[in-house]
Amino acid sequence: MNGKVMRPVLAAVLAMSLGVAACGSSDDGGSSSSSSTTSSSGTAAKKVKIGLVTDIGGLNDRSFNEAAYNGLKRAKAELGADIRVITSAKNSDYVPNLSALARQKYDLVVANGFLMAEAVETVAKAFPTTKFAIIDYSQAAMESKPKNVSGLLFKENEAGYLVGYMAGLYLKDKGGKQVASTVGGQKIPPVDHYIAGFQKGVADANGKAKTLNAYSQDFVAQDKCKELALNQLAEGSQVVFAVAGQCGLGALDAVKEKKAEGIGVDADQAYLGSHVMTSALKKVDEAVFESAKATQDGSFKAGTDTVFDTKSGGVGFGKTNAVGAKYKAKIDALEQQIAAGKLTNIPDTVN
Repeated sequence: MNGKVMRPVLAAVLAMSLGVAACGSSDDGGSSSSSSTTSSSGTAAKKVKIGLVTDIGGLNDRSFNEAAYNGLKRAKAELGADIRVITSAKNSDYVPNLSALARQKYDLVVANGFLMAEAVETVAKAFPTTKFAIIDYSQAAMESKPKNVSGLLFKENEAGYLVGYMAGLYLKDKGGKQVASTVGGQKIPPVDHYIAGFQKGVADANGKAKTLNAYSQDFVAQDKCKELALNQLAEGSQVVFAVAGQCGLGALDAVKEKKAEGIGVDADQAYLGSHVMTSALKKVDEAVFESAKATQDGSFKAGTDTVFDTKSGGVGFGKTNAVGAKYKAKIDALEQQIAAGKLTNIPDTVN
């Protein structure tokens, strides 16, 4: 991944768009008729409108989409932003949903997910004066390289490495079959970045451990991920890393049933229960919030990519359960090494 790191600085606003044909459901965060808002310092800030279109995982995925929405709500709460989110029920909803926000003159339209790249490129061409940001896809990789689009990318492999290393240490102490596993959703770069980092982390922590991997080809159906995880647990996996959005909740449910250890993804999923050892964090909420703030203060840079990594605090690991707490100090130290550029050989491609 290439690009420059954006530090947490942002604000956003999103107004309700009425009378626009959009697919999926819409959640409006409220609107304001004022043209400016006052910051804590007393200076008047420009009033902006920020829209979010989710991928098909929906807002109840307790992971990727929910995190993006949290960033949008934070912009409303801290910056007085007007916000609107439209959820997508199927891939064909992406173009009409993005277009709906663009027609309503939203200052920034955020597309949440790699699978929305083609739709973003199409809509960005149709609305050249609207700014777009897409999570998990590079603007530079788009065929037309639209100048009104910014790619917001993450080094998921770094987060995967950290939780993988923790899993490897746990296996070594636990004994028994030295097996950890991953349940991915669709085989797309952001998913594989996590998995590649995880596999490397397990191997570096525990040379005797092996890893299993499977894809559900789905980010929604929890039963598919649960079945894959149950199969992996039957093969001896003692730790399952769920990298599949809402579908991944099924994998973590399988872990709970079999009294094994699970690792969450994107958001901190510790609240799901004591079976979650830790989570690989990808701070989509920060990316959305920062993009909103940059749109408000005029510093948003379209036509570029921004990379969020360990150094910028954009990726990391979450809370630990009682088992994971034993390894927290070691993982903290590894995180600092990665941030300092002292640990760089972390792959982002699954063999």
